[in-house]
Amino acid sequence: MQKGQYLETILRSPKTVFTFEDVALLWREPNTQAVRVRLSYYVSRGKLCRIRRGMYAKDKNYNKLEFATRLYPPSYVSFETILAREGLIFQFHGEVGVASYLTREIEVDGQVYSFRKIKTPILTNPLGVENKDETSFATRERAFLDTFYLHGDYHFDNLNGLDWNKVFKMLSIYQNQSMERRVRRLYKQITQANEK
Repeated sequence: MQKGQYLETILRSPKTVFTFEDVALLWREPNTQAVRVRLSYYVSRGKLCRIRRGMYAKDKNYNKLEFATRLYPPSYVSFETILAREGLIFQFHGEVGVASYLTREIEVDGQVYSFRKIKTPILTNPLGVENKDETSFATRERAFLDTFYLHGDYHFDNLNGLDWNKVFKMLSIYQNQSMERRVRRLYKQITQANEK
């Protein structure tokens, strides 16, 4: 790769957030020291932004949801972030909720990211997880089940938008009979209330 092409390669990428490893792969550069030196140069010249150690962005307008799922992979955006966006809850939640292999809350550039631990077989199951714009998102049904899995007594404001066939299809990945009974009971309550 020629000298002027390193930055161009990053800027042409559809990603807005890059790990150190992403950049080394893009540049086909096995020498990690050379990658570090080039990245430091671009950051010092204002050509790239360092979001946090080992994480870079084209500029300060990077996709915060993409960043959330790149920080501790495997992970995907879920919980209140999706529930609010899909109209299942009406309360505003400023933090980005992320299903992950660990529980942690961090703040970067004024945005709070709330990582919540889910067992690996659930986390890595692709059922109900969509990939769009370099980011993984839970569908509304998956976000509902993820939230229900961690908080069995969670209050949802509007469950009419759920596709219950999808909910029941995904329910088996949680392998939790108690949760399954609670979801079926909730479904029965909702269908009875809608029949009145």
